[in-house]
Amino acid sequence: MKNLFILCCIFLTCSYTKAQEKSIWLSDLNLSHFDQDMGQASKNKTMMGSPLVVSGVTFENGVGVFAPSKGLIELNGAGIRFQAEVGPGEMRRPGGGSGASAPDSNAKKPGQSATTGSTPQTSELRKRPDIQFFVLGDKKILWSSGSMKDGDKAKPVDVDLKGISKLALVVVTVNGGGGMFGGMGVWGNAKISYNGDVSPQTLALTFNPVSEMRILTPSESSVPKINYPKVVGATPGKPFVFSIPVTGEKPLIVTIDNLPSGLKLDSSSGIISGTSPLQKGTYSLNITVKNRIGEARGMIDLKVGDLLALTPPMGWNSWNAGGMSVDQDKVKAAADVIAEKLRGHGWAFINIDDGWQADKRTDNGELLTNAKFSDIKGMSDYIHAKGMRFGIYSSPGPQTCGRALGSYQHEEQDAKTWAQWGVDYLKYDWCSYRSVAKDDSEEELKKPYFIMRDALSKTNRDIVYSLCQYGMGNVWNWGAEVNGNLWRTTGDINDSWKSVLNTGFKQTNNYQKAGPGHWNDPDMLVIGRVGWSKDTKPTKLTPDEQYSHISLWSLLSSPLLIGCEMDKLDNFTLGLITNDEVIGVNQDALGKQARLIQKGDDYQVWAKDLADGSKAVGLFYTGVNETGAKDPVKMINWGDEKPEETKLISIDFKSLGLSGKQKARDLWSQQNLGTYNDYFESDVNYHGVVLVKLSALE
Repeated sequence: MKNLFILCCIFLTCSYTKAQEKSIWLSDLNLSHFDQDMGQASKNKTMMGSPLVVSGVTFENGVGVFAPSKGLIELNGAGIRFQAEVGPGEMRRPGGGSGASAPDSNAKKPGQSATTGSTPQTSELRKRPDIQFFVLGDKKILWSSGSMKDGDKAKPVDVDLKGISKLALVVVTVNGGGGMFGGMGVWGNAKISYNGDVSPQTLALTFNPVSEMRILTPSESSVPKINYPKVVGATPGKPFVFSIPVTGEKPLIVTIDNLPSGLKLDSSSGIISGTSPLQKGTYSLNITVKNRIGEARGMIDLKVGDLLALTPPMGWNSWNAGGMSVDQDKVKAAADVIAEKLRGHGWAFINIDDGWQADKRTDNGELLTNAKFSDIKGMSDYIHAKGMRFGIYSSPGPQTCGRALGSYQHEEQDAKTWAQWGVDYLKYDWCSYRSVAKDDSEEELKKPYFIMRDALSKTNRDIVYSLCQYGMGNVWNWGAEVNGNLWRTTGDINDSWKSVLNTGFKQTNNYQKAGPGHWNDPDMLVIGRVGWSKDTKPTKLTPDEQYSHISLWSLLSSPLLIGCEMDKLDNFTLGLITNDEVIGVNQDALGKQARLIQKGDDYQVWAKDLADGSKAVGLFYTGVNETGAKDPVKMINWGDEKPEETKLISIDFKSLGLSGKQKARDLWSQQNLGTYNDYFESDVNYHGVVLVKLSALE
């Protein structure tokens, strides 16, 4: 009887304990706290929206990540087990198999039929690196998958979590790779079993004190002002459009007393249009802008020759504002906002990225738009009428990165088509040219860009040429040779501080290759509402990180291409992109790129020479960059040590090549800070910046 009683007690205890045990799918946690080089950890799909597939097996539940990837989960000591099946995910696109084209609408012109042409099938952009999964608990490795390559079957995970406070899930690349060349990882059927009423929660991986949405840029003055750029280039005898960057209370009246023949000015809008002069040379335009309050006078140099992008291009690109979902209405809406609010501050380009192409060419090989762009020539005219320029996107390969049609074997035909549409800018993205190139030699890397450059030069338009091949072969050493006006130096950026560190702050060895007409490009801006599908969200960058982002890109003489939904522009973001003194650093006519002057474990100082002899200096409190740590435990900020919220950063004038007393001006607040002797120092917010201009005392 006693034994029976004991057995009953044990049974009841076990039943009660089992009843208390709960579980939660990893996919049901807040995945926005996961950190990875590219994209976002995704629930029940890859970051591209395709199913989670490992070696042919589809997981209906799970999390798709892109290595290097990491996530931290608070268990509060209530964890029981972590179970999953993990492996390299297959690179599938929505609506098709590996490498399949995304579904697309085809637009035909009356009387035309469509054909796919004779282009080869594409392969992967490059071989994906092997990856390795880690399950960590309280700074210890609890489980590792070992190296896994594409095609490997999923490995089961079953880890005891008893007594663990914090669980970390890490995926790393084993044999190189990162950014867009990272590896797709799948945490299939991943779940956490736990006791108690408090369920596991993901934690932010970085210390990020909430910084205020402080709008530092002063309100726009009613007084007339002529802003940057102060120089613009053109080729003799080609169509020309340029909006003089002026601000002030409207109506504004703009006059030019020495406008060259072939050009005309709309005085009410400040838009110059027509045909550029046939004679090469510099035409200094004497400009006056007036309103009821007063007037401003200034000069802008029109330089005519083989001279484009004499200052870094400024404008909008559709990719970070919706990816392949871009359509004609969104582009025109962006043009409307930029014309109204930004054109007077020098913003000039409206660029469509991937997603505009039909899925087939005509019988004679002509490239068409899809149904989302019913009248691309009309849209181009609409943009030009607002004094801005129109950009488009393609690839030298058979397909673009979004699996739309590329320009392979149709280069001259496409260039001619774009010229007929009124294109002023081409982003030419390497993508599937990997399937065409013989190898990774510099000769093969240059080849497709020479071909398209020759094709563009045969048109009757000035087309700014943007090379997008992610820095392969140190493109900055030869980008100018293929007549590129700008070239991407890194993989794609995303809206994380780590990504800003790994793009902008990596521009340390290429500064000598930048200058008027030829710019290093660390990718687009990730401010405002961003996203790579039709669903956008506010950038994950804190306000201080956004100030650092814009400041560094300005110091680097980087192209400034906004990538957010312009019709949802908020006042904070507007302040970031309408500060004429910060823009002036980027658009400075000397065209020098900033250099890294001083670096510590958690801070950097960059400086740029300006045309007036002064220097723009950025003091950045970057924090410690955990990216690249080989030990997965060190990749995680476990939260037991927090850095200071502000840091005093000092730079001596000798290291800047300065001597004597210097006047310091804060460029964001547009306030004079006083006179400094021998050095400048300031408290800087975490992940923030102090951007100053130092000028010799007269």
